[in-house]
Amino acid sequence: MSVSELSTSSQNYLKAIWSLGEWSETAVTTSALATRVGVKLSTVSDAVRKLTEQGLLEHAPYGAISLSARGREHAVAMVRRHRLIETFLVEVLSYGWDEIHDEAEHLEHAVSDLLVERIDAFLDHPRRDPHGDPIPTSTGSVERPDACPLTQMPGGAAGRVERISDSDPELLSFCAERGFTVGAVLEIHEGPRFAESLDVEVAGSGVRVPLGRSATDSIWVSTVPTGPSS
Repeated sequence: MSVSELSTSSQNYLKAIWSLGEWSETAVTTSALATRVGVKLSTVSDAVRKLTEQGLLEHAPYGAISLSARGREHAVAMVRRHRLIETFLVEVLSYGWDEIHDEAEHLEHAVSDLLVERIDAFLDHPRRDPHGDPIPTSTGSVERPDACPLTQMPGGAAGRVERISDSDPELLSFCAERGFTVGAVLEIHEGPRFAESLDVEVAGSGVRVPLGRSATDSIWVSTVPTGPSS
């Protein structure tokens, strides 16, 4: 069964559940899913019950929600569609990376499996989307980069940007204007005491930018060695 045979609503729920768990160890709950999808809790509860009955989810009353093996297969297929479309929009149609999420949300439900594979081949099988998120392969494997939120990095460290959450287009624009893009090396400095912020600069730029918790939680970096040997 192709993911195309599922309803748009089912596709959205499965992809949302996958996305909630991709970069977090926190259990997926109906309230978290309702917030993610933007609907009432009662609507989510109904949908989760139906998807569980279809064998796509595993969910005990009042417990966490998880994808069954078949549900994961469909969820990953939707994530693959979304991220390949985003990559196509940036690389071929010159969209800004802050413009592509909503476009991909619409297009991912309309494309066929064949078109998805043609896009993948045309782009020479990209491994990451413009925001740094891994693009699942056609077999469903996902290679997640070894990275952590900028929030967890200590002052004096350096990190290479691996991904930036695409949940807030304004944050993406803010980061792009300051050179905080995927692949950039950031030097990290402690912010003011009690401010829950970091001062961050693109390596060598000499320009420090204060970032609050919402930004540092959204920027994921890998550790870069510092000192004479770096």
